[in-house]
Amino acid sequence: MDRKAQARAFRGLHDDGPLVLPNAWDPGSARAVEAAGAKAVATTSAGVSWAEGVADAGGLTRDAALAVLRRIAKVVSVPINADLESGYGATPAEVAATVTDVLAIGVVGINLEDSVQQVLAEPEFLAERIAAAREAAVAAGVDLVINARTDTHLFGDGTGTLERARLYAEAGADVLFVPGVVDAETIRELVAGSPLPLNVMTGAGAPTIAELAALGVARISVGPAISAGAYGLAAAAATELLATGTYQVLAAASDFAASNKLLR
Repeated sequence: MDRKAQARAFRGLHDDGPLVLPNAWDPGSARAVEAAGAKAVATTSAGVSWAEGVADAGGLTRDAALAVLRRIAKVVSVPINADLESGYGATPAEVAATVTDVLAIGVVGINLEDSVQQVLAEPEFLAERIAAAREAAVAAGVDLVINARTDTHLFGDGTGTLERARLYAEAGADVLFVPGVVDAETIRELVAGSPLPLNVMTGAGAPTIAELAALGVARISVGPAISAGAYGLAAAAATELLATGTYQVLAAASDFAASNKLLR
């Protein structure tokens, strides 16, 4: 499937009930997600950052992020959504250049967020970046899905979320991503008030996929939860091995043959 066809297919996935995206961070995890039956692969900037040996929210460089996307694109056949944080650029023009590059890799969906190093920015900051990304996609002839992430709940009290949603929609966003919200009443209010379909970030203890679907959520992702779990498994297995000389934690790990088969 060519890039333009994948872009159309990815957009269509948002219309068929909630699109569920188990987030990946490298080629191996991306193949595992695809093999599990995911209809698309979305990256997590936190997981990518950790795999590159840096902290999330400012540690990952543009070049490193693009290099990971290139490697992922080589091993999966489903559409790819790239977490671009705030766009890896000081200006909207630089963000447009980043988007042009990820489109050339084969990416058909992106996340752009309105915080920088975990500080919420003014809404115009992201609106200008969304507009620049949309212009880059139009120039490339790709129907890019832009997921506008607002961190009003993650790094604030939620004030202004719907106002930002309207501004981001006018700038060219397709989906509103509000991490940090898992309670049903707030989700219901966001679904009712947002001009864009809602994406929430879920995980252990949050409502189930079926419950979120009943609330009207269009897109569900888990952010860094799977990658954090993988690193947690590594730490727990190493601790057990060094402290007791046993291997019980490793019972939860994939075996060599299964992991190797994914990348054949």
